[in-house]
Amino acid sequence: MGSADRRVIIEDRSQVMKNNHKGLLLALSVGVCVIFYLLLNSSLDKVFTLLQGGFSNLSNELPNYPGRPTQGDHGSLADISSRGDGLKDPHPSTRPGIMFVQTSSELEPSQLAVCAVESAARANPKKAVYFFMKEFNGSLVYQQPQYKAIPLLSSFKNIVILPLDLKELFSNTRLAEWYEKVNPSTEKYWIHVLSDACRIALLWKYGGIYLDTDIISLKTLEFKNFICSQSENYANSAALGFNRSHSFTHSCITDYVENYNGDNWGQQGPDLISRMFRKWCNTVNLDDYLDAECNGIHYLPQKWFYPVPYSDWKLYFVENTWKENDASGIEREFSQTRGVHIWNFLSGGHGNQIKESRSLMEYFFSKYCPSTYKILQDN
Repeated sequence: MGSADRRVIIEDRSQVMKNNHKGLLLALSVGVCVIFYLLLNSSLDKVFTLLQGGFSNLSNELPNYPGRPTQGDHGSLADISSRGDGLKDPHPSTRPGIMFVQTSSELEPSQLAVCAVESAARANPKKAVYFFMKEFNGSLVYQQPQYKAIPLLSSFKNIVILPLDLKELFSNTRLAEWYEKVNPSTEKYWIHVLSDACRIALLWKYGGIYLDTDIISLKTLEFKNFICSQSENYANSAALGFNRSHSFTHSCITDYVENYNGDNWGQQGPDLISRMFRKWCNTVNLDDYLDAECNGIHYLPQKWFYPVPYSDWKLYFVENTWKENDASGIEREFSQTRGVHIWNFLSGGHGNQIKESRSLMEYFFSKYCPSTYKILQDN
């Protein structure tokens, strides 16, 4: 081989190395840009998650990527076949679902709350069910026998337990200014008004369905914008469904802050939803739109979530209401009900017995949240 040939080979190799260096520099530049973008527009945990998992989840982080769900893009969710540790994926920011909130400082939710979450997961196996807990620290070290609820709920593939980070949730909304000024120690109904704030913030930021932890799900729920009637010309806020960034939830946040009154129970809850929906429909009588749609929002009839009025909440606990092998009457009575609201604000402090009571509550527990019901049996 002549010296000229050797020079050609050396020059070719040099050119290849230069090209490789250019490609590497380009890849590094793109990576640095993406990281800076996320640092400016997202939280650090998302950055670390992205770095650990590679760039396969980039479509879920960049807001204008065509594959990301947008407002109104709330179709049926795919089956969740593998949940990993159940904490980081899925998340309502990328996969809207059914959301519950616990604003108290307890790590062991009530049996009714556990039943509510379990029943929602069983009735909606293709939807993610998110349980936000204020005292949950983001790990699954809560083991039996000290803890029962978290291990039980974590065993369901479509249940995700998440920490309730209030500052992060309220950030970039007017609720942030309210949260900075309010003094929880002087609030008469702090847990309730905080829950009222959380539900509208969650629906505004993520979209999906919100349910109170005293609603036992009986049937599958659809993703759509809805409010449910509680009684004549009055709506409730225990069950709500909205697309992400919906103007109704935005107006609710504004009214919440501007007309806040912590001494008036319901002012920020059912009263808020009722008065804002009247404005939305430009009517004084909400029943004009009962079981119909008003400017894109379905106003569901009372039987969907409030088949038993709050004044009759004790009916859920009447003993010997059903026989073990004959529940046909109950099924007919609640055939059009998606979830029963138990009115825990009234019933929670009465120590009602469920186990072996043959009450409606025992029937609902045994059929719609059998894992929670087993805990009752073991106690």
